[in-house]
Amino acid sequence: MATIQETTRPPHRLDDVPGWFPVLDQVLFDWFLSRQEASGTRGDLLEVGVYMGKSAIFTGRHLRPGESFTVCDLFEGDAPDSANRAESTKSYGRLTRRIFEENYLAFHDVLPRVLQGPSSVVPAEVAPQSCRFVHVDASHLYEHVHGDIRAARELLLPDGIVVLDDFRSEHTPGVSIATWEAVLNGELRPICISTQKLYGTWGDPGPVQEELIAMVRGRSDCHLSMQEAAGHRIIRLKSKGMRAPEFPLSRYGDAPEAPGPTSAPAAPVESPSAASVPRRRSRVRRVAVDLLPPVLTRVLRRAMR
Repeated sequence: MATIQETTRPPHRLDDVPGWFPVLDQVLFDWFLSRQEASGTRGDLLEVGVYMGKSAIFTGRHLRPGESFTVCDLFEGDAPDSANRAESTKSYGRLTRRIFEENYLAFHDVLPRVLQGPSSVVPAEVAPQSCRFVHVDASHLYEHVHGDIRAARELLLPDGIVVLDDFRSEHTPGVSIATWEAVLNGELRPICISTQKLYGTWGDPGPVQEELIAMVRGRSDCHLSMQEAAGHRIIRLKSKGMRAPEFPLSRYGDAPEAPGPTSAPAAPVESPSAASVPRRRSRVRRVAVDLLPPVLTRVLRRAMR
């Protein structure tokens, strides 16, 4: 995620929104959130670090009446320290709040509550034990991720779900250290891991793990394996050609898509007739005329005089 992607036109579908939200994680987000709703669990939603809004747009579809959805990002704001400033400038230098809001409103009628600032502002703005689902995808620096995980524990309901992004990427060791520290010392219990994210809870992971295993075993497009580590059962999932859950088109979805910036209309192809040959003399055209049958050649030569 070292280079920024840009939107060049309003998104017609979710895949048009730049971002890193693999199909497997879309399936898991949908499953965890739908499971909560089916069981009657009520609570707010929170995403820390939104980039251009792809996962937030997806999560916002699960917002129900009486719940709130809060997102937090620096956008073009000032970072709290020099290390975070360098990280933000390198990877997200041209990200703006306007881009996020335009993308989100392409799919939803109302924006979530937007906190523009470092993730450290979240605990003062979101009530303790009010959230059922928290997605952490902000700074990759250990100090910030450590604080984000601590905040997630305070804000989640007892059996709420936290999702930690980039916990195993080679370029984000700070996320890995903070994540496994929370597992070993902070009582975070892993539920499952995907290629990119760890899903966990500070509640009892057993019931949700059993339901997840049953769901995955009923599919042919997901590889399942399990390991025991430090007293934790960890479910490992990997996509085998998964298709993303169906997601409605944006409000622009029925409009014709504009051509890409490098595309150009093709020149019309015309049949060789006297009416279609320009009257100015051209060596190239004369060579082409010479290749035609004699009768048609005489007609075309008269037209070119």
